[in-house]
Amino acid sequence: MKKLSILVSIILVAASFTFAQAPKAAATPQKQTKILIETEYGNMTAILYNETPQHRDNFLKLVKQGWYNGSIFHRVINRFMIQGGGQEGKMNDPGYTVPAEINPKYFHKKGALAAARKPDQVNPNKASSGSQFYIVQGQKMNDQQLGIFESQTKKTISPERRAVYKSIGGTPHLDDDYTVFGEVISGLEVVDKIAAVQTGPGDKPVQDVKMKITVIN
Repeated sequence: MKKLSILVSIILVAASFTFAQAPKAAATPQKQTKILIETEYGNMTAILYNETPQHRDNFLKLVKQGWYNGSIFHRVINRFMIQGGGQEGKMNDPGYTVPAEINPKYFHKKGALAAARKPDQVNPNKASSGSQFYIVQGQKMNDQQLGIFESQTKKTISPERRAVYKSIGGTPHLDDDYTVFGEVISGLEVVDKIAAVQTGPGDKPVQDVKMKITVIN
């Protein structure tokens, strides 16, 4: 009887050890939300990063409220970026800010979707505007240009970022100072078209460039 009890105990311990050592199932990556930005120059599809949840959720809230429907790109600078986000005919900003979520994983490559903000002098914590955003156009840079940038700014561009800036371009001087919370994954040519429109005082397009934003999934 004692031998049987000992044998049962050994089996139970072995089973417990085997269960404890079983590999854990890999966590399912969180699905990224897609949005559609419609303009008269074409449509852009963008994703919102899960690693910047406050910006993602705030942006989605405004989209679902229809805040951006009829909003204009009010500041356009060719080879730099296109900026918009005010409510049509009403407020330029909802009156609050979003805490900075600057993630070194994300930078200002062409197509980056980032939050506009007030300058450091009045905004040392780099908090973002409640609704204003910009999409990077930038320009391609070679090793010499990137080297000059590093020398002038005392910043080091990682090999990964350097490769992207050389292949598709961007605006590295904005890196790590503004929250990048998404990116355009389809329709980059639309950014180029909008960036090329005629502008007047304050870099505002002479003819309004309106947008409509909806959630795809």
